[in-house]
Amino acid sequence: MNIALLIIIVVAIVLAIVSGLGSGLEFLLWVAIIVGVIALIAFLMRVLRKNT
Repeated sequence: MNIALLIIIVVAIVLAIVSGLGSGLEFLLWVAIIVGVIALIAFLMRVLRKNT
C-alpha cells in the first residue's frame, strides 16, 4: 500500500476518534468521513489500475 494512502487512512481514523470524544468538535467527524471516502476512492482506483 502506498505510504501516502496509509497516512490518509490513519488521519481519518484519528479524526473520527477525536470527533467522537468531544461534542464541540462535531465538524471533525465530517472531515474524517470525507478523508476516509477520498482514501477509499484512491485505494479502489489503485486496485482497478493494477488489475487492468
